[in-house]
Amino acid sequence: MERMWLFVVVLVSWMAMTAGVELTFELPDNAKECFFEDIEKGTESTLEFQVVTGGHYDVDVVLEGPARQILYREIKQQYGQFQFTPEITGTYQVCFSNEFSTFSHKLIYVDFQVGDEPQLPGVGEHFTAMTQMESSSQKIHEDLNSVIDYQTHHRLREAQSRKRGEDLNERVLFWAVGETLGILVITVGQVMVLKNFFADKKTNQAAY
Repeated sequence: MERMWLFVVVLVSWMAMTAGVELTFELPDNAKECFFEDIEKGTESTLEFQVVTGGHYDVDVVLEGPARQILYREIKQQYGQFQFTPEITGTYQVCFSNEFSTFSHKLIYVDFQVGDEPQLPGVGEHFTAMTQMESSSQKIHEDLNSVIDYQTHHRLREAQSRKRGEDLNERVLFWAVGETLGILVITVGQVMVLKNFFADKKTNQAAY
């Protein structure tokens, strides 16, 4: 049992060392951010993005190749995914633009996967069939990757829902304060009107 727990700890540590292509960043208004990645020819790559918070939850995305050719473009999108296999080796860049927004900051999640994930140490290094331990290790490794993906997307949805809830709560608060002030103004106005009405009546009676 202790050996099994030790193996799981090593497996999680290995996954932590190999996972380093995901990031979340803040994109200010009227700003543009670009990220660069060196990719070899024939390496299958995947770009995934999502606007977590900010404005209307939209952003402009452009993926360009080494020759500045446009491989992927989206205008004012909340999320998207694009898979491609480069035909030439070089530096590829993906740019996120919020230049169309004048005051809304955006929080953007990006996952730029390049190539297949390396195999676990010792797996696939021999010509014979994998042992039961190696097969179990590979299965656990794949399941943990799926768990990480699900957790990431659920956290993004939770952050997005929490931000929308906070915005709604803020709007309801402002609306309630506005209604309260309106009621106070109407109440004071009615009191003043009634006060002036009785004051005018007393003045008229005194004149008679």
